Amino acid sequence: MFDLFADYFKIIVADIVLSGDNALIIGMAAAGLAPELRKKAILFGMVVAAVLRVIFALVATKLLGIPGLLLVGSLLLFWVCWKLYQEIRDNVDREAEEALEAAGNPGEGYTGPPRRSLGSALWTITLADVSMSIDNVLAVAAIADGDSTKLVVGLAIAIIAMACFATMIMKLLTRYPWISWLGLVVLVYVSAEMLYKGIFDPQRGILAYLGGTGGIPGAS
Repeated sequence: MFDLFADYFKIIVADIVLSGDNALIIGMAAAGLAPELRKKAILFGMVVAAVLRVIFALVATKLLGIPGLLLVGSLLLFWVCWKLYQEIRDNVDREAEEALEAAGNPGEGYTGPPRRSLGSALWTITLADVSMSIDNVLAVAAIADGDSTKLVVGLAIAIIAMACFATMIMKLLTRYPWISWLGLVVLVYVSAEMLYKGIFDPQRGILAYLGGTGGIPGAS
């Protein structure tokens, strides 16, 4: 039971701390719209990001079951860790917070007559969500480790939190940077565990794929 809650906690933390770049793009795109269109754009952006993460993560959990791909996934996840470190260092969460606040304030951002349609802004947000979903997908898929129920429930909690409290969450991450650092530690641990399994796991490890004598030491 403890392991189950620990995995849910890791999925939620990982998804939230990796949402800064998505929130930044959504906030910037929405701030460029007329004030009456911004809430629609922000809501759409959060919903699209949520749907894409669930779909891609479900696909990723299946792919990671293929021998050899777990090792590749672990290396990509280490890249995600490096990317998150750079975001923490560059205060991306603060920029996201400011962008979301500007979009939510009718007196900030663009306040003139509509210069772009809602559709064009939504298209920009969708493309950004697609390109920025890889980090969230890899992280939560690795933590779920093939358990689709755990994956969907953990993502659902994080998604609802971001959809309802995006600006508040960005404020918390900005005010308490240790939350982001905790997320980074969690991801480094998950990456290392994934790398180990990617080499030694009897079913999915690269040694098993190559027909070697590999296998997790001590495993029957």
